[in-house]
Amino acid sequence: MTSLVLVRHGETDWNAQRRIQGSTDIPLNENGRTQARETAERLRDELAGDGPVVIASSDLSRAHETARIIATTVGVAEPRTYPQLRERSYGDAEGITDSEFHARWGDWHTAEVPNAESWPDVRRRALAGIQRVIRDARRATAPAAPTVVVVAHGALIREVIRHASAGEFPHAGERLPNGSAHTFLVERDRLSMRSYVGTPVR
Repeated sequence: MTSLVLVRHGETDWNAQRRIQGSTDIPLNENGRTQARETAERLRDELAGDGPVVIASSDLSRAHETARIIATTVGVAEPRTYPQLRERSYGDAEGITDSEFHARWGDWHTAEVPNAESWPDVRRRALAGIQRVIRDARRATAPAAPTVVVVAHGALIREVIRHASAGEFPHAGERLPNGSAHTFLVERDRLSMRSYVGTPVR
């Protein structure tokens, strides 16, 4: 059994402007770095004495920098990056605001955006990426069972939560805040959710 913590990266300027990032590589802003440090300090305290910790991330800079801040604070090795953990590609919607998105295509989850990655593909990719991270972490720490911290992106983490909760969570109208941490247990290839953090969309 492996403990898994999924962390949403810290804030970027596009997050602050409510622009859709997707696969566009936007860096953390200073508030995002502060959020990453605060999350790192919480995790350091929560994971103390729990055995080996392995940290991994998406290869997009906002996730990788967040992961590096966490690794430094927790005192573990440099995080390895995995392209499978990238945010959903939003195709023609990348760079526009959420209000512009709704005006053009309507509902977030049912909109058909040109050149965007489908939600089922995002989920399959996310789960395959997490399985790979966990296999690598287990090999690196054997025979001890690791806690695996994965820094990724809001839409990708939502799909993992929806998979693990059979669609019950997150609730409608909730967002996953930047820097939030969500916990799971992985037994063989079965993923069960222990907690998630959702806040109302403003």
